[in-house]
Amino acid sequence: MQQTPRILIIGTGDTKADELDFMRAKVREAGGVPIMLDVSILGDPPYVPEHDKHAVAEAAGSSIADIVALGDENGAMTVMAAGAAALTKRLHDEGAIDGFVALGGTMGTDLALDVALALPLGVPKFVVSTIAYSHLVPPERIATDLMMILWAGGLYGLNSTCCAVLSQACGAVVGAARAAERPGRERPVVAISSLGKSCLTYMVTLKPELEKRGYEVVVFHTTGMGGRALEAIAAQRGFAAVLDFSLQELANHLSGSVVSSGADRLENAGLCGVPQIVAPGAIDMVDFPTWQPVPERFADRPYHAHNRLLASVTSDGEARREIARAIGRKLGAAGAPTAFILPAGGIQQWDREGEPLHEPEALAAFVDEMRRGVPEGVLFREIAEHINSRAFVDTALAIFDAWVADGVIAPGAVEPASV
Repeated sequence: MQQTPRILIIGTGDTKADELDFMRAKVREAGGVPIMLDVSILGDPPYVPEHDKHAVAEAAGSSIADIVALGDENGAMTVMAAGAAALTKRLHDEGAIDGFVALGGTMGTDLALDVALALPLGVPKFVVSTIAYSHLVPPERIATDLMMILWAGGLYGLNSTCCAVLSQACGAVVGAARAAERPGRERPVVAISSLGKSCLTYMVTLKPELEKRGYEVVVFHTTGMGGRALEAIAAQRGFAAVLDFSLQELANHLSGSVVSSGADRLENAGLCGVPQIVAPGAIDMVDFPTWQPVPERFADRPYHAHNRLLASVTSDGEARREIARAIGRKLGAAGAPTAFILPAGGIQQWDREGEPLHEPEALAAFVDEMRRGVPEGVLFREIAEHINSRAFVDTALAIFDAWVADGVIAPGAVEPASV
């Protein structure tokens, strides 16, 4: 626990000096040490920052003169974002900061998102933004533990409305830095993806079995940002293995749903050398906001309202064939040991016979395309049973245990238990 957190405050001091100076005072009042990082380009702040714009440009391998010469605000801020991210990461690696808070409109938010992605899970990241929670921010730009707050009343100068927001942000980041616990690594970490516990139930059995083998198990809820978190940690090689059994976000992305975790879903583990066992859980469903009309192209498909936020329809057989082909392409690009389990008996709880999303012809189309689409070099196991069956869990554990025995997956912290 850090008793006197050192908080990096990021913003354009030439245009937002009053706000940033207010934030500096609030960080001090909350018991933190403010450290100013200026990302101005054309002007200079009326205060002397600990890290000025020239240091930011230099961290990007450039200079302010060269950045100004670009003559393009988007290009200029992109270079400054690269410099701010590199400089912030270096400060963190050197133990000089414990968290950061950034302030901005679309430009400042764009930069701050890169800074947040440069820092590992557990380092407090707070962005005060005029576009907080907006769909302008794609999922792949959102760091795993990013915190945002809307900069209400923050267009021009200080006022009581924006001061209420800025003071909350400063108190929040200081408090988070004081209380934050970084993820431990006493045991190798295994990731499991799932869509809740009613739709996909394998984790109920898998989690204790893996824990008995000496692994820490982290389950990700694949409702957009859960898959984003899995991908981000996999990209940082934060897992000993990934059991990616819920690919519904991939289906959502291909169908144009906003419930997406980005175009790189099912890619980062394989690209970063993390062994992965994959299954097609819930790829038959497409999500959309309940409070919006059903998309016209899905008007005649089976519909389920999960709650007032989230509703689902099912995709037809041809769409499922397209999803199967996409899964095959992503598996083929993996540079790490990869296995694929195809549960031909069903891929989510409500596609069983007698359930509202039971569509055997569409499932058969997916199974047929998937059989042909698994690339050479990928270990392929087909079972006749449902994904929520004990047979599926046993198949996954058999592959996992064999890979541990062969040294593909790092051994757990205790002797493996017999299955």
